[in-house]
Amino acid sequence: MIPRTFSRNGWTIWHLLGALAMLALGVWITRDAWQDMYRIASRDEESTHIFLVPLVAAWLVFVRRGRLRLCLPRGAWLGPVIIVVGWLIHSVGDLHMIQSFYHGGAVLVAVGCVLSVTGSDIFLRFMPAFAVLVFLVPVPGSVRQQIAIPLQTHTAKVTQVLFELADLPVGISGNVLSINGVEVAIAEACNGLRMVFALVLVSYAFAFGTPLRSYVRVLILVASPASAVACNVVRLLPTVWLYGYYPSIADKFHDISGWVMLPLAFFLLLGVIRVLRWALVPVTHYTLAYEY
Repeated sequence: MIPRTFSRNGWTIWHLLGALAMLALGVWITRDAWQDMYRIASRDEESTHIFLVPLVAAWLVFVRRGRLRLCLPRGAWLGPVIIVVGWLIHSVGDLHMIQSFYHGGAVLVAVGCVLSVTGSDIFLRFMPAFAVLVFLVPVPGSVRQQIAIPLQTHTAKVTQVLFELADLPVGISGNVLSINGVEVAIAEACNGLRMVFALVLVSYAFAFGTPLRSYVRVLILVASPASAVACNVVRLLPTVWLYGYYPSIADKFHDISGWVMLPLAFFLLLGVIRVLRWALVPVTHYTLAYEY
C-alpha cells in the first residue's frame, strides 16, 4: 500500500516494484563488476568499509523519509542519461583495465536504473544517500599504497611519542615499533588507512544524518580524516602494548577494537556538537525531517 500523501503525488506500488526490478536488472547486467567488488571487500581488509555503505545509504534515506511527500515521479530522463554514462565508463574501465572506472560505471548503471523509474526529484532530495555510493568503489592498490605508507610512518611516530610521555620505553624504525623486545609493524598491528575509510563513512553519516548547519557539515567532513587517524592512534596504543606483553590476546583485541572505534567515533561527534551548543555556537537548525 502507498500512503495517501504519496498517492496524491502520483506514486503507485508499481513505481516501487519497477525501481526494484530495474535495480536488479542494472546489477545483473554489470554483475561481473559487482562480484569483483564483493570479492575485494570480502578478502581485502582495507576494503571492508564497502559493507557499511548500504547501511549508511539506508540510514540517510530513513532520516530524510519526510522528503518523499515532496517528490513527484517526474524527470525520468535523468535515469537513462546516467545509465549511458555509467555504461561508457564501465566499458572503458573493462577495455583498458582501469579498476575504478570498471566498478564506478557499474554503480552508476544501477543508480540510473532506479532513477529511470523514480525520476529526478528523488535524486535531488536524497543526494547524500546517492553520493555515499562512491564508497562502493574499491580504492586501487597503487593509490592505497601512496596514502598508507606515509600514514603508517607518521602514526608510528605519534604512537612512540605518546608511549614516551607515559614513560614506557618504545623503539622505532620506520613504521615498526619495538616494545619489550617485540617488533610490531604498524601495517600488521593496525593499518591506519583501514580505519580512515570506515571512520570517514561514520563522519559522513553523522554530518548528513543530523540537522546540522552547512558549515558544520563541511567542518566535520574536512576534519574526518584527521579524526580517523586520531581514533586509530587511540586504538593502536593498547594494541601495541598487548603485542609486547600479552601477545596471546593481542590479535583478538585488534579485531574487536576496530569495530568498537566506529560507534566511539559517532558518539565523539555527538559530544563535540553538545560542547559547541554549550558554548552557544549555532550548529544545528530545527526543521522537519524533509528539510534535513
